[in-house]
Parts: sequence; structure tokens; C-alpha cells
Amino acid sequence: MTKTRASMSWRKKDDIASRPWTGAKREYDLFKELTVGVIVVGVLVVGLSAIFSSPDEPTVTLQSWATNAPADFVATATAELGGTSDTAGYGPPYNSTPDATQTVGAIDLQSLSGVKIPIDTAKDFVTGPLALQSNPPSALSEWSSATPDQQAAWTSAYSDALAAAPDGDPTQVVAGDFGPVPDLTNALLVMAQQGALDGAIQNEGGFFNLDYTRSILFLGDGTYFVGLADAAHLTGDQWGMMNETGNYPGQSWLWLFSFWYQVPAIGEAANADILVVGIMLLLTLLLGLVPFIPGLRTLPRWIPLQRLVWKDYYRRR
Repeated sequence: MTKTRASMSWRKKDDIASRPWTGAKREYDLFKELTVGVIVVGVLVVGLSAIFSSPDEPTVTLQSWATNAPADFVATATAELGGTSDTAGYGPPYNSTPDATQTVGAIDLQSLSGVKIPIDTAKDFVTGPLALQSNPPSALSEWSSATPDQQAAWTSAYSDALAAAPDGDPTQVVAGDFGPVPDLTNALLVMAQQGALDGAIQNEGGFFNLDYTRSILFLGDGTYFVGLADAAHLTGDQWGMMNETGNYPGQSWLWLFSFWYQVPAIGEAANADILVVGIMLLLTLLLGLVPFIPGLRTLPRWIPLQRLVWKDYYRRR
């Protein structure tokens, strides 16, 4: 004798789904649910956001930098002209500076991309924007006609003079053979203070400017931007990768990335970034292979934390 299973098709009259409900019933107010779900929750979200949301710090621009720290701006512009700034010697993807990349042994991840965003700091940050003005400074022709060695000598001498001046004030620099460098940097300073430099450096040839790479690199070469980050506890040695400005919590899931920069042997290394990337790649690989690694995959049996999380389930079992 064979048994036949009850049909589970809704087309059959003996289907479970077609049987009358015999359990408890209660009224359901859809309008009330909609009111609570949209209006009440919306008011709570807006109210709590206004009280506890992240701070809205003003945007740091080249104009605010030139206005608030003109001496640092001029010193940085001089370094960009002379090719001695951090960006000028960064290596890929901005330039092909020899031995500039971070490596671990023979592994050189930074060079894999090649020079994808070529940046000539003198041209892109100083002479190029100045040439876009309706009345470019005459010092541009003197600069462009000089040899690279002469340009390097001018910028080196002016950098030393700025460092020796009180508070690095360009107006306090003693006379010297600086060529057109003081005129160029002063013209760039005026251009930045007027708010024209931001658009000139970020110019993408379109109506909207969404690429801030060059502006950020220029800002990062000075000390003003770094000082703002330090005051807001956003630098690497302040766990800045997982912080927001002020005392507000940020991306807590980045704690493991930021943790490795706090280890002196790693954070103080010249190739700290690639070391951290390598460690995180290794840990990610181990996490993905947990089900296949003997000993590691049996840890839940020896440390049954899951039984605390799903204690009701294990109690019933």
C-alpha cells in the first residue's frame, strides 16, 4: 500500500493555504503603522541628526590656505617650482621619480599602475595657472627661458631665504639672486587669495569640476593642511583613519587598518603603507580560508561564543 502526500498546490482545495485560519486574530491599523513608520521615525531621525550628527566643518580651499597662512603658501609654491615638494618626488601614479615607491623586498605595488595622473608640480601648480590669467606676470617668460639648473638654483636660494626670514614672511626676506621666483610666488598668492587658483588648478575642461586631486596634493605639500588635520585628531598617529573632526566617532570598522599604524615598528617605517596593505591582505585571506584551515575552523567548538548569541535556540535543542 502506498501513501500519497498532500498536495501543496494552491490550486487544490485540500491545500493548507486554502484552509480557514483558526488562530488568534487582532485588528491592524495600516494608517497608524504608516504614521509611525514615516512621520514619527522621520521626526526622530531629523531631531537626532540635528543634535548628534557629524560636524559640518568649512571646506579647506587654496583660497583659505593663502588667506590664513600666506607664508606657508609661498614656501610651498617655491618647493613646487623647484620640484622639491612631496608630490614632486612621490612617484607613481603622479611621476616616475626613481626609488620613490614603497616596497617590500621585490614587491612594488605602487609601480604597477604606472604614471596614470602625470603631474609636473611647477607647471600644474604655479606657471600653468598663472598663464591662464588675462594679464599673466612677465616673470613667466624669464622663468621659462632659464635652464633647469638655473631654475633649481633660484628656487633653492629663495627657499633658504624664506626659512631664514622671521616666521617665513616673504616680505622679510633679504635681497638675493632669486630670479623671477618671488614675483611668481607672490602673483600666485594674490591669485589664490582672490579665489581664482582653485578653479584654475581643478580645471577639467567641463562645466562641473569634480577632480580635486591636484588641489589636495598642493595643500598636502604645505604645513597648513597637516596642521588642521593634527588639530582635528585626524593624523595617522591619532587613529585618524577611523575618526571624524572633533570628538565624533567615525568609521569604527577601520580600526584594524588604523591599529597597525600605531605599532612603532610599522607606523614609523618608510614603507608603512605597503606593510599595512600586506598585513590586511593576509588577514583577509585567512578569514576567507577559515572553513579549510584545520584547527582554526574548529575554534567555535572550543570557544562556543555562538551559544551566547543564539542561546534561545541552543536551549530548545
